[in-house]
Amino acid sequence: MPVSWLVLLLIGLSVIGYILGRQRALASAGGDSRALHSLPNFYGMNVAMSALVPAALIFGVWMLVQPSLINGSVSGSIPASAITEGSSLDLVMSDVKRVAEGIDFAVTSGAMSAADAKSLDAATTDVRTVLAEVGVALGSDVRPEILQAAQDYRAMTATGTTGMTIIVLLAAVAGFAISYSKTNLHYRARNVVERGILALLIGAASLAILTTVGIVFSMLFETVNFFGLHDWKDFFFGTVWAPNFRGDSELAILPLLWGTLYISVVALLVAVPIGLFAAIYLSEYASKPVRGFAKPLLEILAGIPTIVYGLFALVTFGPFLLSMFGEGGSFGVNWMSDARSVATAGIVMGIMLIPFVSSLSDDIINAVPQAMRDGSYGLGATKSETIRQVVLPAALPGIVGAILLAASRAIGETMIVVLGAGAIARLAVNPLEALTTITTRIVSQLTGDGDFASPETLVAFALGLTLFVLTLGLNVLALYIVRKYREQYE
Repeated sequence: MPVSWLVLLLIGLSVIGYILGRQRALASAGGDSRALHSLPNFYGMNVAMSALVPAALIFGVWMLVQPSLINGSVSGSIPASAITEGSSLDLVMSDVKRVAEGIDFAVTSGAMSAADAKSLDAATTDVRTVLAEVGVALGSDVRPEILQAAQDYRAMTATGTTGMTIIVLLAAVAGFAISYSKTNLHYRARNVVERGILALLIGAASLAILTTVGIVFSMLFETVNFFGLHDWKDFFFGTVWAPNFRGDSELAILPLLWGTLYISVVALLVAVPIGLFAAIYLSEYASKPVRGFAKPLLEILAGIPTIVYGLFALVTFGPFLLSMFGEGGSFGVNWMSDARSVATAGIVMGIMLIPFVSSLSDDIINAVPQAMRDGSYGLGATKSETIRQVVLPAALPGIVGAILLAASRAIGETMIVVLGAGAIARLAVNPLEALTTITTRIVSQLTGDGDFASPETLVAFALGLTLFVLTLGLNVLALYIVRKYREQYE
């Protein structure tokens, strides 16, 4: 049974459980809901949750554990002769999965029968051509040992899916039957449902925390492996970034960190003044009709995908700067040789960050009590003096926190810098030259078929962990400033 059908079956069983549980409770009370301990809906929810939640937990755990077990079993059966020079077990397993997925696709699409798929023989059949005829492209010819491993992978996956389906359905039916049998007018269904919902809420919160911890530890372990292959002093204090998958590499973070901070500073120089002035105007000067029109229009910028900003930087804004500051440009200087530059990515990123700064600052300024403004006006201050000397100082901690949050957003941006900043890692001060950032290099180092165990690939995790620590520090600093210096108004 396909996994999608299993999910639909569980949902359907829970809906039936809700209806039958509610009806059984009412029947046990002779149709008078006042005789029940709980409302009828709680009895239905109890049966539905008993059928759905345990089965869903088993389903989720199984889906997480099964791939790793199958990968370990199949990779252990691959002979050493199948791993050619320049390849690795991880790359071979990638080929095995692609072949297995291609055969499965050919079977499900009807282009190949299950019997034909099972009888495929790489010694007598060009598997690559057969799969290409059904729209599955493979990068190289399929060797016999790869095909055998792919068939083993398919068989184990099918067996595991079948076992999962049986166990999940048994758990759902057992939960349904047990909760349905307990349903009567004296059963405390409301208490059970509320405890169940509380457990689900705690589980959801714990899952979010554990996911974050898992991400950090996954980066940490791979970073430790990287520093086992590459000197940490060269990584943190070197000045050259020159990865080479076929020889010695110089992997220093300083050029990438410089590019990241440089572009982020340019972005903040654009976003902070414009965003702050927009917030002051909207909160202090704009009429209600103007505010009601301008603020949503400004916040539309936050809903534009970053890839659109990146394309705007690459296609429109970068060439515009090049026509101004490049050779033969409007200013008659040759300061810019390529449309990709720090200024291109930084200014466009700053436009993207304007709604972050303006929206947060506007909310913070509006939180300043009107009594403070009225008191300033009563002492003879003008509107502009009140804003400068009363409103902004009172809102300053929140504004600083908004700026730091925007800075962390700028540091972690990827698509704009990939398309607008270039890919040259160096320590340069000219904002019209191309630089690269940490996020750009992470994408580059994890793209392609490089050996996962090589320093050139593992360095992406060291870069990611460094970026995580940097953005986390900015977020913690922003929260600290807001909490320490925020004034409580009644």
